[in-house]
Amino acid sequence: MTDSTRLAAGDTAPDFTLTDQDGASVSLASYRGQKVLVYFYPAAMTPGCTTQACDFRDSLGSLAAAGYQVLGLSKDTMAKLATFAEKDHLTFPLLSDEDLAVHRAYGAWGEKNLYGKIVTGVLRSTFVIDEAGLVTLALYNVKATGHVASLRKKLGI
Repeated sequence: MTDSTRLAAGDTAPDFTLTDQDGASVSLASYRGQKVLVYFYPAAMTPGCTTQACDFRDSLGSLAAAGYQVLGLSKDTMAKLATFAEKDHLTFPLLSDEDLAVHRAYGAWGEKNLYGKIVTGVLRSTFVIDEAGLVTLALYNVKATGHVASLRKKLGI
């Protein structure tokens, strides 16, 4: 169960403006005309999230060549995101959504099974958004390891 409705292909991606690890304001609307991969992860500098972020980092060249920009979102503070980006050489925007408004708008916050216990938290999710701002792929509860490779396969990259 989530706190909000899940998105599906064909839905308009909820717009947002958040602050990145460098203190810059980043709006989804500024990416109109480009394809965007928006991914939600539970916490910077944890093993799974680091693996996933580094996989995106290592795939940036091929993703960009296919016309995709990458935006990572978490509930972490801007300061923690800055440390994460510096430590792991992450060169794409890591956006801070501390109040979880964007997580909820995308259905990326809710109940999940964590080691056999039901908890409320971030649902590791990825959204592919087209040039017009429409969701073309909505993936919920993805695995950190191997996710970028799987995504690239789905996108034909």
